[in-house]
Amino acid sequence: MQGADLPQAAVERGVKARPGVAAQPSGAAVILRVLRVSLHVGFAVLLLVAVLRLVAAGLSPLATAAGLVLALLLAAVYLVGTFLEKRHALNPKRLDPKPYAWWWLAVVCFLWLLLMFISPDFAWMAFPLFFLQLHVLPRRLALPGIAASTALLIAAMWFHNRGAGADALQLPMVLGPVLGAAFAVVTGLAYRALYVEGENQRLAAEELRRTRAELARSQHDAGVLAERERLAREIHDTLAQGFSSIVLMGRSAERALDAGDDAAARDRLRTVRETAASNLAEARNFVRELRPPDLEESGLADTLRRLCAKTEAEAAARGAMLRCRFELQGTPVPLPNPYQTTLLRAAQSSLANVWAHAHANTAVVTLSFLDAEVTMDVFDDGVGFDSVAPAAAEARGDGTGVGLKSLRERLAALDGTLDVESAPGEGTVVAVRLPLGTRNPAQEASE
Repeated sequence: MQGADLPQAAVERGVKARPGVAAQPSGAAVILRVLRVSLHVGFAVLLLVAVLRLVAAGLSPLATAAGLVLALLLAAVYLVGTFLEKRHALNPKRLDPKPYAWWWLAVVCFLWLLLMFISPDFAWMAFPLFFLQLHVLPRRLALPGIAASTALLIAAMWFHNRGAGADALQLPMVLGPVLGAAFAVVTGLAYRALYVEGENQRLAAEELRRTRAELARSQHDAGVLAERERLAREIHDTLAQGFSSIVLMGRSAERALDAGDDAAARDRLRTVRETAASNLAEARNFVRELRPPDLEESGLADTLRRLCAKTEAEAAARGAMLRCRFELQGTPVPLPNPYQTTLLRAAQSSLANVWAHAHANTAVVTLSFLDAEVTMDVFDDGVGFDSVAPAAAEARGDGTGVGLKSLRERLAALDGTLDVESAPGEGTVVAVRLPLGTRNPAQEASE
């Protein structure tokens, strides 16, 4: 609320630093802070000196008591205004005292006038008050206010010196306040110019940060586009060519079978198998973290439901009586693409293990949306295994069996967890947990 409220805000903004970087106040911020502290210290010192001289002046008990009460009240009002302004500068959400600044200044000046007519020693407090008037009031009002305060100061000094006769109003009594007011105006204008310069530097720094952020985003977009072009070239030169070869070899094999040439058909089918294996290896080499096509067509819940139906059908084709169902708990919320991909991959890997190794009769995939996390549990009533040391089941010498290890790495990148609970003869539960509290799924889902 006091006169340096705007410069104080600039000081607080000037010492802010980027996260993880120590605050380094600018030169302008340091100067503004020094001037502001000097203003407060000067006001306090002049008030204290005036109070001490009031007590030692030998005035009447009533005048002394009135002066002490008014001085205490002035200190309290000044301190309250400074405290409120400081709180607002540190946290703009708190009460903004700026709308009450004029009233606060009026109370401070009124108390000062009363004290000045009790004791002339309070006259010297006019100089810090000149600065307050210059900063709280608009310039068109501040200059007349300072002139009026100067006139009242001269009048008060004449009032206390009127017993000296014709020479009661001496030149130093006029020249001192006038020069003091002029010095305060010049210094205050310089202070204001320094504040404006600091604000301009702050705005320029903010503009620079915005420009850097936009440049980073444009570079990121360019990188994404370049990666898409790379993948397009890779797909054209590898997968597309391989699939074309597979189609041609398949047609050739059909013609060979129609002609009764079994050797040629077997040769063509061998080529098809080798080409498909090569394509699969090539795809695994350069396809990483791409959104699955199933998720492009529908949401995660529908995709998991279809996955369960597909798993049950594949198990039936292999002669296994596996019942697989999907359950949804809680209210679904939009999830970012990495979350959806990771949950789908976890379900695919877990269900593949169920029909390949668990010899289970029932499998249940449960997707749950909680307040702080999204969870997915895959349960089966199969043969189970020793979950105390599951690492042996996570990697095999032929390069397969790395699904759980890969899934753990995916979840670790998203601050998630993977728990596997099993015992021989008691089935298996694979539990996936992904936090929602530190992210904005709705926003990330749109990215």
